Amino acid sequence: MHHRPIVLHQDDIAPESWDDPVRGTLSFRTLLGGAATPTGQFTAGVADLPPGGWLGAHAHDQAEVYFVLEGELLLRLDDTDHRLRAGSTVFLPGGATHGVTNTGDAVARVFYVLAAGSFEEVGYRFGT
Repeated sequence: MHHRPIVLHQDDIAPESWDDPVRGTLSFRTLLGGAATPTGQFTAGVADLPPGGWLGAHAHDQAEVYFVLEGELLLRLDDTDHRLRAGSTVFLPGGATHGVTNTGDAVARVFYVLAAGSFEEVGYRFGT
């Protein structure tokens, strides 16, 4: 399948949010991937974690990349903690258990890319 080029601004995409005891407290915009902005190859977006916000420990089969745009985060990757700040880059191989917590006093913003054609293809396994 041939896909068309896509140019957009994050404000063109409505934010989604999670606020529950398993998945965490954050908002995100899926910029590329899925029916609205199909790439067929990957899904990319921006996540915002408020101070104290978090994304629960989870795993999925797809590889993922994080690039921290703003803020300070604690990444728990498998059994190891890593401090992240603006400019930090993380490669998460498929199957790696990971979660993040905003440890700063301002919103933390992360650009993410998943090796899946849509967000819906990602089989999140929380609590792993």
